[in-house]
Amino acid sequence: MTPTDSALPFDDIRKLVREMPGPDADSVATVRARDAELTKPAGSLGRLEDLVEWLAAWQGKAPPTVDRPQVAIFAGNHGVAARGVSAFPSSVTRQMVDNFAAGGAAINQICLTHDLGLKVFDVALEMPTGDITVEAAMDEVTCAGTMAFGMEATAGGIDLLCIGEMGIANTTIAAAIFAALYDGAAADWVGPGTGVDPSGIERKVAAVEEALACHRGALDDPLEVLRRLGGREVAAMAGAILAARHGHIPVIVDGYVATAAAAILHAMEPGAIDHCQFGHVSAEPGHVRALDRLGRRPLLDLGMRLGEGTGAALAAGIVRSAARVHAGMATFSQAGVAGKDSGGQVTTGVS
Repeated sequence: MTPTDSALPFDDIRKLVREMPGPDADSVATVRARDAELTKPAGSLGRLEDLVEWLAAWQGKAPPTVDRPQVAIFAGNHGVAARGVSAFPSSVTRQMVDNFAAGGAAINQICLTHDLGLKVFDVALEMPTGDITVEAAMDEVTCAGTMAFGMEATAGGIDLLCIGEMGIANTTIAAAIFAALYDGAAADWVGPGTGVDPSGIERKVAAVEEALACHRGALDDPLEVLRRLGGREVAAMAGAILAARHGHIPVIVDGYVATAAAAILHAMEPGAIDHCQFGHVSAEPGHVRALDRLGRRPLLDLGMRLGEGTGAALAAGIVRSAARVHAGMATFSQAGVAGKDSGGQVTTGVS
């Protein structure tokens, strides 16, 4: 799915948000009916049961399946990196993309462990976005086009999408987005990222403050927040989330930066991310605050802050297990296991 031509590039994005399909209530009802017959006490699998219902709602089928899950990593570079806001130079973004291709990164090992597909999207690495402290990151055409590029992540018949990112300085970008969407002091949203020292934190806070001041008066529209303060990888992830909704593909969102992409869509329409789960809460301090504002509870809390889609990929293993448990468990009647009738009496469940 890609936007069509219109008078203004963002018009197509707004139309896609307005026309998002809703959940499939019939599939959810079918899942609940089967769950009530499975050989376990009602509710005993906790959030695994919720995850199966979520999958069914957004895949539009019961039982849901996770046979072709994919992790999509979007990599972009940022003009604000020149402000000394990261512990690493921008050249590391390209080096890490090469490392993904060689199979040497943490995400490669997690994908191998859980049998997840992996695609890495180079989002114009050789063209860093504008320095957000003095100019917009992107113009409208570039931002909308980058969202359309991100939509390509849903191609190929996948049934679960995990989104992650790579981009030196992009926790500064995420902090600026959250500060613009949710207010509060820049310091409330800035964290150590890849491990900057206290002076680096001060530079990050200053960069976010300068960016908000530079773009003051133009941040009431979430898409303007994205194009002025965001990175190409953030725009691409937002596009991927939106395309997944239209393609009936549930999404697992990774950490702080990926959550910023989801937050843009949520600010446009709160229901725009109902087909998303949040894989984990990262060690970046602002992530807890952001998830609270979105009203979301992550699946994992492992103190991670690597990015690369690692938290989402680990959570995909849980989601995949939930789907297989639901589809593969025997019912009481199939197993010849005694169940409980509505009056609390034991019944064999066997004809």
